[in-house]
This record gives sequence, C-alpha cells and structure tokens, in this order.
Amino acid sequence: MKRRKFISTTAAYGTGIILGSSLFANSSVHDIVKLTIIHTNDVHSRVEPFPDDGSRNANRGGAARRSTLINNIRQTEKNVLLFDSGDLIQGTPYFNFFGGEVEIKLMNQMRYDACTIGNHDFDNGLDGLVRMIDRANFPFLISNYEWNDDIIQSKTKTHQIFDIEGIKIGVFGLGVEMEGLVPDKLYQNTVYTNPIEQANLTATQLRDEYMCNYVVCLSHLGYKYKNDKVSDLVLAAESKNIDLILGGHTHTFMKKPEVLINKENQAVIVNQVGFAGLLLGRLDIIFEKNKHKCVSCENIQL
Repeated sequence: MKRRKFISTTAAYGTGIILGSSLFANSSVHDIVKLTIIHTNDVHSRVEPFPDDGSRNANRGGAARRSTLINNIRQTEKNVLLFDSGDLIQGTPYFNFFGGEVEIKLMNQMRYDACTIGNHDFDNGLDGLVRMIDRANFPFLISNYEWNDDIIQSKTKTHQIFDIEGIKIGVFGLGVEMEGLVPDKLYQNTVYTNPIEQANLTATQLRDEYMCNYVVCLSHLGYKYKNDKVSDLVLAAESKNIDLILGGHTHTFMKKPEVLINKENQAVIVNQVGFAGLLLGRLDIIFEKNKHKCVSCENIQL
C-alpha cells in the first residue's frame, strides 16, 4: 500500500508548529490520551476492487482490503473511531440489486462508529434511506436537515458523543443542499438549513453544554467551489468550536490535510479522501491534559 503522508503538530490555541516530542516532556504516560480517527467518504457501493483492466484504478480499493487495513490499525491502536462522510451507495450493481443492504452490512462488520448523509443516499427515496438506517449498527448524523416526514423522524441524530478515556469527542454531520441536485420526490419534505449557522450552533453546544474536548464535523458539503457555495473551506473559515472537518461530495483526493484558521483564530483541519474507497484517511490525535493536540495525518492508498 502506498501512502500519502502529512504530519503536523499544532497547539490547542493558535497555529504555531511545535515538535511532537515536546508534548511528552513534562508529562507522565497517564497524562496522555491517544485517539486514532480513520475515515472514508463517497465509497459509492464499491464493494469489490476496480477490475484488472489496465485502467488508472485497476485492482485498487475494495471492502476486503479496507477491512484488513482497519483491523490492522485496531490491533495496534487502543482508541480508534471510524467515520464516513456520506454517499455510501450508488455506483455499482450491488446498489442496483440490493438497495444499500450489502454496503451497510459491510460497514457493520467494519464497525463504523458514525456517518453522515450524502445526496446519493436519497437515491432510493426516504424509504430506502430509512431501510439503510434501520440496518445500521451506527448512527446517521445530520444537523442541518429538518425532517417533516413521519417515516424518517427520529431515525437520525444531530450529534454523537464518544468518551475516550475521559476525553469527550463530539461528532455531528452536515448535508449538501439538495434542491437542483436530488429530485424532489426522493427527499420529499426534507428542509435544508444553513450549514454554517447550524454547524456553529451544534459545535458550540457540544463544546459548552456537553464539555467536549474535541469536535468533529462529518461534512458532505464539498471541499471547495469556484462560486460562493458553502464548502468545507468556507465552513472552516466561518466556524467556531470545530477542530476537524472530514469532508465528502466533491471526490477530492487531497495530497495532505489543510489547516485553516476559524473566526476565533483557532486551527481547523480539513481532510477528504477522494471516492470509491481508494484511500483511507487516518489522523492520530494526542491529548495532553486537555491542553494540546498533536495531530499526525496520512491518507493511505488501497
């Protein structure tokens, strides 16, 4: 497996780069908690590797290879969270024949911890989305869609909190605007709300009310656009209380995660790993007495 690797270490406040070893200088082992976040996006029903046809992605990807890599990480790391940023389905006959059942079963076996909802996750309508949610052993997180149909009300959550050795990790989801992108009949009475406003409300609630030490946004907004459409980069610059944005929708193969400064002069990391399960994102985050975060990031090629 080839690796595209980016390693940076940032203080909890500001953007100064410090040596990772300095986090350990004045601390005992018990003061340090390490969390490994692994993530995917826009897998699009790519259950098997791309065919051996000499094309650019020949023999790459596939659920079995991804599962093996995830299991290897779990064998070497104590605290692991696994997320997806939407568009789980649509793209191969597995979806056409089984309507998302295979994809969810595989994600259950890989022990995903949470995902958000992509526009293609509506491709079988609200009924199809609900069937996927009901089969999942993990929550579907979305904070900027308002459900006005009984079939899906209470099926999703705005956020989820994970406790990692006393460190609270708050996670929430954001979806893309569906008007003009998804046929009305598929999303029906679902209302899209301003993602920046909703993100700041949810992140502030996670930070202040639930006392989360680290806030992660699973975004299906897209990495960036040429117009003023809300993207992950726009969100990061306008955000408050978000530490990490794991993106999707634009199928962006990032060579390295990007670090931006938010409205409160804090660092926000943005990452996305292309599409079809060709990459697996990994971030190692080290907390020292809740004051510092050491982040090592790599996008691993399958």
